[in-house]
Formats: sequence, C-alpha cells, structure tokens
Amino acid sequence: MREVVIVAIAATVGNLLVGWDSSTIAAGMTYIKKEFKLETNPTLEGLIMSTSFITGTVVTIFSGTVSDMLGRRPMLIASSIMFFFSGLVMLWAPNVTVVLLSRLLDGIALALALTLTPLYISEIAPPDIRGTLNTLPQFSCSSGMFLAYIMVFSLSLVDSPSWRAMLAVVSIPSVVYFLLAVFYLPESPPWLVSKGRVTEAKKVLQRLRSNEDVSGELALLAEGMSPAGENATMEEYIVTPASDLMANKEAGRDCIKLYGPNQGGVSMVAQQVSGQSSMVSRSTLTLSRHGSIVAQAENLKDPLVNLFGSIHDINPPTLDSGGSRAMLMGGDTLHSNENLNAPLLSAQGSGVERDKGFGSKDALGTGNNDANQLPKSSDIGGGWKLVYKSGDGGRKEKGLQRVYLRADPNAGSTQGSFYDGYDMNAEPSESFQAAALVSHSVLCPKNINMRPENAGKRTGFGGLSDIGVKRALGVGIGLQVLQQAAGINGFLYYAPQILDQAGVGALLSHFGISSTSASLLVNIVTTFAMLPCISLSMRLMDVAGRRAIMLYTIPILIVSLMVLILRNLFNMSANANAIVTALSVMVYESCFCMGLGAIPNIVCSEIFPTSVRGICISICSLTFWISILIVTSSFPFLLQILGLSGVIGLFVLGCIGAWIFVYLKVPETKGMPLEVIIDFFAIGARPE
Repeated sequence: MREVVIVAIAATVGNLLVGWDSSTIAAGMTYIKKEFKLETNPTLEGLIMSTSFITGTVVTIFSGTVSDMLGRRPMLIASSIMFFFSGLVMLWAPNVTVVLLSRLLDGIALALALTLTPLYISEIAPPDIRGTLNTLPQFSCSSGMFLAYIMVFSLSLVDSPSWRAMLAVVSIPSVVYFLLAVFYLPESPPWLVSKGRVTEAKKVLQRLRSNEDVSGELALLAEGMSPAGENATMEEYIVTPASDLMANKEAGRDCIKLYGPNQGGVSMVAQQVSGQSSMVSRSTLTLSRHGSIVAQAENLKDPLVNLFGSIHDINPPTLDSGGSRAMLMGGDTLHSNENLNAPLLSAQGSGVERDKGFGSKDALGTGNNDANQLPKSSDIGGGWKLVYKSGDGGRKEKGLQRVYLRADPNAGSTQGSFYDGYDMNAEPSESFQAAALVSHSVLCPKNINMRPENAGKRTGFGGLSDIGVKRALGVGIGLQVLQQAAGINGFLYYAPQILDQAGVGALLSHFGISSTSASLLVNIVTTFAMLPCISLSMRLMDVAGRRAIMLYTIPILIVSLMVLILRNLFNMSANANAIVTALSVMVYESCFCMGLGAIPNIVCSEIFPTSVRGICISICSLTFWISILIVTSSFPFLLQILGLSGVIGLFVLGCIGAWIFVYLKVPETKGMPLEVIIDFFAIGARPE
C-alpha cells in the first residue's frame, strides 16, 4: 500500500495550503486594517474576510459537475494554479481592490481543494485504509495552520512586519503542489471507468495496488456504475466444503462454487439458505444470529443505520489452538492482496460457466483476451467478495447477477472463513454463514462489458432523484450543517478576541511580548495540540469507525463549551480564568478535529454513486460554505447581543443536535467498498 499512501499524501498538499491561508489572513488582518485605515470601515474589513468564502460558495456549485466531466486531477491542478496567483497578487497589492482580487483567486483555490481532495482520496484508497487516508486532509490542514502561525508569530516580533510577504508565501508551496498534481498524481480509477477508459484505469490500479491482477477491482468499479435497483435482495448463504456438499448431493441449482487459488477444483460451495425470504426487513436486519433482542433506543434509529450496523456486527472469529488455526495459516489465501487467482464465481447448473464464452474481447482487462473469462480476483476489500451467478435459478430475473458476499464467522460452527483468510488449498472441514446483497450485474453474460441500459442510469442531475441518493444527500447535508452549528469557524476566526477578553494576552505580556504576539502564541500551542489528536483519529478511523468517533468526541466538545460558559460563575483570579479559557479552547478545537472536523467530508465522499458523486459532493460543499458564511457573519452580531456565554450556549445546542443526528441518521461505513455502501443505501432507503 506504499504507493497509494504516498499519492494520498501528495494530494493533501492543497489542504496544507488551505490551513496556511486561513491562519495568515486571520493574523494579517491586524496589519491590513492599520495600513488601509479600516478601523472606521468594518464593512470593508468584513468583505476582505468573506470574499474567499463567497467565491468558494459560487465555485462549489460548479466544481463537482465539472469534475464529473473533466476528472478529479484537473481540478487539483487548477487549485494549485489559483493558490500561486493569489499569492503573487497579494505580494503586489497596492490597495484594497487588489487585496480583494487576491482573496477572490484564493477562494477558488480553497473551494477546489476542500471539495475534491476527500473525493479523490476515497476513490483511490482501498476500503481497509480509506478512513485513515481520508483523515490526511484534516491533518495536513492543521499542519498548515501550525506552520503559518509560527511564521506569523516570528514576524510579529519585528518592528514592521510585512503582511504582504506573510500572505504571499503561499505561492512557494503551491509550485510544489502544481508539480505533484501534473507529474505524479494519477487520475481516479472510478472516474476513468465511468468514461469507458478501462485500460487506463487498470494501469492506475496496478500502480496503486502494486499488483498485476486488479481484474476483480475493475469489475467492482464497473458494477458501481449501476447501483442496486428495485430487484436487489438480501440473501443468506451457508458456505460449505465442496467435498461434503457434492458427496451428499445437496448442491442446489443456485449454489455458487468457490475456486481455490490454484483453480484446480471447487474448494467450497455457497448454498442459499432455503425457506427464508430473499428480502430481509431493513429495520430488523441482522446478519448474525446473536443479539436479536435490541434495546428500545435502537428502534429510534433510521433503519438504514441498523442495516449498516448489522454488517459491522460481523467480526473475525477468535481462533483457538490446534486444527482451526492451521486451516487459517500458510499458503495463498483469498484475503491476501498478492497473487490472487480466485475467479469470480458461476452458478452451478446454469448457462454461466467459468470456462465458457463471455464475449469476444477483454473489456475489463482480465488478461484473458481469448478465453473471455470473468475477472480472476474476487476479493474487493474489507472481508467482501464479488461473485456472480445466473439469474435464472428459480428467480424471475434473467441474466448475470452480482453478489456482494461477506462471511459471518459468528454463526454456525465455523472456526474460520474467507473473511480472515481461509486457506482454499487446505482441506476445509467447517461450514459458516454468509450474507449477500444480490442485484443485477452491469456486465453482460455474452460480453464482459458494461450494458448500456445499466451503465447509463442515474447520471447527471437526473440521478439525484434516486431514492438511495436522496437519503445519502440527507446524511451529507445534515453533517455539513451541524458541523458549523457546533461553532468551529466562530472559534477559528474569533479565537484571538475570545482569548484576549479572557486575559490571555495580559497573562503572556509578563514575558515581554505584545498582546497580538501573545494571541498568536496561544494559537501555535492550540494548533500543535490538534496534530496528535488527529493522528489518534487516523489510527481509529478504520478500527472504531467514523460513527463511533463522532459519538465519543462530541460530548467532549459539549463539556469544553460548558466550561467556557460556567467559568464566570466561579470566583477565579484573572490568571486562572485565562488558563481555564485557553485550555477549554484547546480541548474543543483538538477534539473537533478528531471527529466533526474530519469525518463529515469522509462520509460525504463515500456514500454517493460514481455517476453523481461530483454533483452530490458539490451540494454538500455548497451547504458547508453557506453555513460558514452564516456563522462567521452572524458571530459578531450575536456576540454583541448575547455576549460570549450566550453565543457559546448556541454552540452547545448545535453540538447536542449533531450528536442526536449522528446517533439516529449516520450509518457506519468503515471497511466497506464504495460500491457496496452505495448499494446498501439504495436497498436500505427503499420503503417497507
């Protein structure tokens, strides 16, 4: 995974520039006001601050649609160019008009970087580390803030600091960003597949995965062009050693044969459980047979949340010593990322056979130009398998059907499964339960290619009417609104004033520095404290999950804000008051970055179909920018009317609302392939 990690880090250089810009403009406004005498013109001062936000809001409206047309990479290149010119213009700025021009260019750069980077990383990252890699933009942004505050603090110690140089420095790293985007970053494989450029997508995947066999993932990307439709069903399977099932002649028409790495024969067979409805209720679905009685509070959740939650109840089994451990060790396994050679599967007794014709060309780049086989690798990450079966096995649907299959090691007598690396070369002796999401395949049985009637569905703005997309938009927009309702931008842009009112500047003035330098020093410490917190979040993102991190960090935000409100009720000294305020602000900003700061963008980049992902990201980002405008523009007004404690009280209510929304409406997406997430939204959002 080294290559994909390096690519993701390179893509986040733009976010480092975002953090750098937000810190330098917040600090540089003090000097801009003095030079252009803006103390008596607060409207113009506010315009300088908000120009980039207004521009970003407008650009966001079109950025997603344009990225769906031109690709993700060109948008990152455009962002680097805008950063470069915004710095040059600011260096030359002789008056407020030119300053506003620089802020306009800067807004374009900010919008493109903030909108496209999480989307780009989600599309290149494997499911198992997607959350970790998508936390990098937040880490990079906070690092940029930290470095910028160090520079600004150093300049504030001189007699006549140059605010032009302070704000123009962004042009230097933007050159590095441009070179990386042009010469190193590849285009997103899902976008390439959506445009029919499968050969290019194959080369990019081979580079990112360091693996020649990426046929399984290519098939998955092709399937992602057509999310689950009305006929999608949830099914349960029992995966049994083929020798036992075949010997007892119990293999049914719809069984799915699992081939080992050497393709020497069928190793295991997945047989659909008989006597069960193929459509499982979304509100009560459980893939494990344990824990069927849920607490009453669970019933308040959106059925979609329970559906995703049931998936994550599947955990790898605890291995005992002896034979069961031996079955899971050694040899080539289906879970390995190297040398995968397990074909996508066929239905026994149907016309779809592994070695029979699937067309006249190798459209997915499987490497079988004349054999016309289905892709060889079925491992799609996170313990999921992509397999195929015929649709004529007692079902109304015809043609090829895709099956997203995941084992449930907690059910039955299993001691191991392909979830944690079943050795298909060994003599398997255990059966285990598996859950499957079954829907029409985008591949045509007579030609391994995308069927036009499926691949062309749900594109453009017309795709927004899809019920799964609408439900996903509700989640994404809600997270973006409540992120700002928690008050983060009020703190970021007005923290120096808050700290100054609390006497932090006066406290640090004893060390012989000005109040301005003192506020900047506090910001250095605060942004530095963010970095280990974000690092911890990166470590937990694919372990605890997005939902759990938000549910645990939001209460810490509430406590920090309540301390800021209640501190005035206690008779504290000026120094104690300053210390408590500074610590509360530090804890708030650090924990915010761990959860509500990073995760909304991660979730938004995961839950939309490829065909409308850019448009949906634009809608969510537009909500983000509008929310920022409302918070930053109303903060001074509310501060004057309600006072600091009253405004913070509103932020407390925002945090409480965010926690309730996450608990009831936001599903857990860790470790799931993007295409599987999309299908689960489609099936889980359908009415009962």
